Amino acid sequence: MAEHETTQSPFTRPWFIIAAVLVAVVVVAGVVLAIWTATRGDDPPPTDPPSAPTAAPSATPTADAGGASICGLDGVELTGTVTTAPDAEWEYQDVYAYPVSATAGPGETADEGYRYCFQHTPEGAVFAAANMLVMSFGAADSRQQFLEYALSEGAYRDQLLSDVGTGGDGDVRAEIAGFRVLSYDGETARIDVAFRGSSQGQSVNGSTVFELVWEAGDWKLDANNAEPARLTQIPDLSGYVPWSQEG
Repeated sequence: MAEHETTQSPFTRPWFIIAAVLVAVVVVAGVVLAIWTATRGDDPPPTDPPSAPTAAPSATPTADAGGASICGLDGVELTGTVTTAPDAEWEYQDVYAYPVSATAGPGETADEGYRYCFQHTPEGAVFAAANMLVMSFGAADSRQQFLEYALSEGAYRDQLLSDVGTGGDGDVRAEIAGFRVLSYDGETARIDVAFRGSSQGQSVNGSTVFELVWEAGDWKLDANNAEPARLTQIPDLSGYVPWSQEG
């Protein structure tokens, strides 16, 4: 979008990490929060996807694709949107607040610690994207386990799994600030989650657009897309539905 200033591919090393990236503008340096720090530079995307996707590990919850929720959450909506902030309880992963709803999800937490199972509705897709954002802030091993579950079957699954990195910036803080439902048809959803972040006394607004597909009874990141989540720095939160733990 025109108002978005900086876009980076999230599925690069280290994957799913917020980091402070100093950007020199004339003389004064500003901070751009990168949820996934790009290290591929200007390398072009691959012209051909990996030859075959990798199946999720046997420990991953499974269910038939379609309308049924993997953990039995009621409600299926194949059209619609969300234009007001959903009711949510806000819980914490380390210092990062994430939304929880008895109806929209997450309905389960895996033994490995990641949250999953979201309602097959536009609201469920919003909760899924918001939780994916916060789960990205975890340690490398937990991100890997989460990705094993959260990536759909698809041409880029192997590549995306191999791009999980390590480390992060402990000085970075971020909080969900709003969202937009860009599209929703019951099989796919594009959800834009805005956040406020800071590092070393500098502040920035950013957003991540999640490309989701309904697969095996849950919302998954679309592994047929080379960039199923894309980070962008934004000047402000205009156009987003305000949503945060502060109400």
